[in-house]
Parts: sequence; C-alpha cells; structure tokens
Amino acid sequence: MKLSQKTQALFDLIQPAVAVCGVELWGLEFLPQGKRSLLRIYIDRPDTEIPALPTGFSVPALNPDQDIADDVVDNNAPDEELDEDAPETGRGIGVQDCVNVTHQVNGVLDVHDPISGEYILEVSSPGWDRPFFTLAQMQPYVGQTVHLRLIAPVANRRKLTGLLKALENEVLTVEFDGVTVTVDADNIDKANLVFAPV
Repeated sequence: MKLSQKTQALFDLIQPAVAVCGVELWGLEFLPQGKRSLLRIYIDRPDTEIPALPTGFSVPALNPDQDIADDVVDNNAPDEELDEDAPETGRGIGVQDCVNVTHQVNGVLDVHDPISGEYILEVSSPGWDRPFFTLAQMQPYVGQTVHLRLIAPVANRRKLTGLLKALENEVLTVEFDGVTVTVDADNIDKANLVFAPV
C-alpha cells in the first residue's frame, strides 16, 4: 500500500488545503488518462473536534449570488435549526464540505500547477465501501469484511474478499472461504471495506 511518487507529492501539496476546510484528506487517486487526467480526492471528518485553522488560511465563503442549496430539498430534515457553534464530530461529509475542498484545492493546483495538461477534479467522501490508503486506516475495521487486490497471488488468488481478522506488523490476516491467509502490506495493490448492512 505504497503511494507512487507523483501521488505522494500531490497528497503533500493538497493536505493543508483540505485541513483548512475542517476535514481530513482520507486519500487520493491520480489517474493519468491521455490529454485529460483524473484527480479523485476522498475527504472524511475526523473523529475529534475540528482543529484550529493554520495562520493565513480561511474557509472559503460561497459566492453570495450563487446558492447551490436552492435546488436541494431534504424532506427528512428536522424542523429545528442546527446549532452553528456545535462541534462537527459525527456529522459525516456533506455537499458543502466537498464544495469548500474543491474551491481550496483548485486554488492550490492553479498556483503550483503540479499536473501537466487538463485534469478533472473529483471530491467526495470515502463512502460505505471506503478505499484504504494506509494500514492505519484499516486498523479500526478489524473484524469486518474487506476486499483486497494483490500484486502477487496468495492462495492462488490476486483478489480476496474476506474477514479482516488481524493487522499486526504490516501483515494482514484474512479469512475467506474457510481459509485463513496472511498478506504482507507491500503485496496490496488496492484495498477497500465491503459494506454489509446489519
């Protein structure tokens, strides 16, 4: 689960801009596609309170002439107003978070121009079937089902979907089809959580 040099450079460049918006950079994918590349950024809300903004940064304000919320109607929304001073913990990622991050990251990319040619920027939450970019992200999900795409086969398979039994010393223990295997972290090309509703 090692990032390419280009992806790591983009991560390091973008991370402070994402933090300014009160969310954390979960991970990113950079997919060069000929003349037009794709930069997909996943953001998540930290489990702790929003950190203070670094000196010189501010959360972007919406253009007062543009109200993206006009077309969105939530029939399940409570009638009471939200407490603007309440901590954001446990809220999840919303559309406005994605808008704020898109605005900040576009500004950083325009100034530093790390991607040659045209690119498409996508910003979203990791979702229920969240991709994992680091082993630390996987640790809280021990005991849940994961899908792994491997570089070299393990038990004659390059794709495994099974129960993540343990994660120790950069080795995953996964149980699938009644078989328990160990997978070295360096052998993982991609990994994600498999959402299973209870």
